[in-house]
Amino acid sequence: MADVDKLTIPLEKLCFIIDKARQFDGKDVLTDPGDSSNASDDGMRSVLEDHSNDPVYAELTSAIWALNEDEQVDLVTLIWLGRGDGALNNWEELRAEAARDHTSRTGDYVLGIPLLSDYLEEALSQFGLSCADLDDSDLA
Repeated sequence: MADVDKLTIPLEKLCFIIDKARQFDGKDVLTDPGDSSNASDDGMRSVLEDHSNDPVYAELTSAIWALNEDEQVDLVTLIWLGRGDGALNNWEELRAEAARDHTSRTGDYVLGIPLLSDYLEEALSQFGLSCADLDDSDLA
């Protein structure tokens, strides 16, 4: 059985990634790429669109790339656990597979996963953890 103490990635980092992934997943396609209006001119609709210079994307990618290799392996393992690719009682085997598959493109892989935040929240719940237990000031 997996023990929460075996996670190398702190809950605060995971919850920050979950929060940013939720914001990123909520973005809509860019409707008018040539539009030069700013957010205050368009009723703040542009902040909901997926722009190439999106600060949420930048924060999310920075957070993922700032993780060390063990933390990145845990992140991928948690995603797989949350989407049902394994069970909590197979944590060690699932993590070993994630470690074997680890590359320098982990960030790109993670950012390409739809429902990223949902998978991570599901995995945390299997450990008996929740981001609701943290204050916003704890997220880093």
